Amino acid sequence: MTGRLGVLDSMTWYRASISDIPKFAPLGGDIDVDVAVIGAGFTGLSAAIDLARGGKEVVVLEGGPVGWGASGRTGGQICTGYSPGMEKFIRVLGQEGAQQAFDIAEEAKRLIVERSETYGFDCDIRWGYLICANKPSQMPHLEEYLQELESFGYTGCRLIPKEQLEAEYLGTTVYHGASFDPGAGHLHPLKYVLGLAQAAEKEGAFVHEHTPVEHFEDGTVITLHTSRGRVRCRQLVLATNAYIDGLHPPIARRIMPVASYIIATEPLGEERARELIRHDEAVADANFVVDYFRLSSDHRLLFGGRCSYSGWHPKDLAGYMRPRMLRVFPQLEDVQIDFAWGGHIGITYNRLPDAGITGRHGNIRHAQGYSGQGVALAGMMGRLIAGDILGTDDRFELFTRIPHMPFPGGILARPAHTLGMLYYRLKDLIG
Repeated sequence: MTGRLGVLDSMTWYRASISDIPKFAPLGGDIDVDVAVIGAGFTGLSAAIDLARGGKEVVVLEGGPVGWGASGRTGGQICTGYSPGMEKFIRVLGQEGAQQAFDIAEEAKRLIVERSETYGFDCDIRWGYLICANKPSQMPHLEEYLQELESFGYTGCRLIPKEQLEAEYLGTTVYHGASFDPGAGHLHPLKYVLGLAQAAEKEGAFVHEHTPVEHFEDGTVITLHTSRGRVRCRQLVLATNAYIDGLHPPIARRIMPVASYIIATEPLGEERARELIRHDEAVADANFVVDYFRLSSDHRLLFGGRCSYSGWHPKDLAGYMRPRMLRVFPQLEDVQIDFAWGGHIGITYNRLPDAGITGRHGNIRHAQGYSGQGVALAGMMGRLIAGDILGTDDRFELFTRIPHMPFPGGILARPAHTLGMLYYRLKDLIG
């Protein structure tokens, strides 16, 4: 990555809001396990929980602190379905396979609740999701989106006209209506990922942070090399998503890290905060390059968006994002920005999740490229990976059937891909 990277390491409101963050010791020497997991995010930790419950000896290795990557920095929005819609699934998997994929995405939302209730941690789950039309021409598309959801058996959503949206939901006049989804919502992602890490340890898995894997040797027994020791395992789970870098080039080429940014205002007080989002829903707009926002538990506005495909990051992130927030909520002109941070989303070329089995002996599994939908999907993919290794669930195979092409030229193609995204940004403005 080039450009200014400091914003991707900056303090998040999530981390600042937790007074006692649990620590997980670095690896302390050479070990042998059944399964090694690289990446202590939603995918890796969810896999580790089920693998350990299934009797496997499991270690999870994380290069930074647990939750340092996308899982602990994301906007925290729990979405329904998949970012490109279901038509691509139908073309690739047929109607039956597409229905199964949609049902898995619904199970993914239930899994979040299951994990938090089973292991007794609170992650501030709230339900309700608005997708708002920036222009009148987007309302028919939102109607088609709700019709597609109904065709897959998902009911209860509705369209909200502009007048009702302004009177009953949002304290802004910029939108021309919205769709409302009562079964999607938002959470505190760092509380969730830390809860998963503690749950994995309760089940007997070993979780080691500050232990980056430098490289690994493929084989019937795979050897992972770190500066703190070696790990030998018979099965490897790559749960790095956008942070895979050059660790495993065959799958690294099929994903692109895209930076997204979030700002958090000072506390607004409950009354002023609810004047912005009256029922505490998660909100996103209907553009291809979305803005998204929600309230925090301490009554801040968390406002995100402005994806960067180029690898360049703004020096003054708060100044870069603030005009986007004020376009929606000009009444916040007097409000201070307390936190500004960024993180990488992993996207695939077709925006469908990339899951598969690699390695000379078929003992390396991965899941990545959730393309903005990972809060729910990532944990579920971890469960499917675990089920595949344990032989208790064959649904992982469904996602391995989805073909994925690499980004042509890898990092060298970033400027060309950025031009392609510029087309969609212009379309958001005028189309």
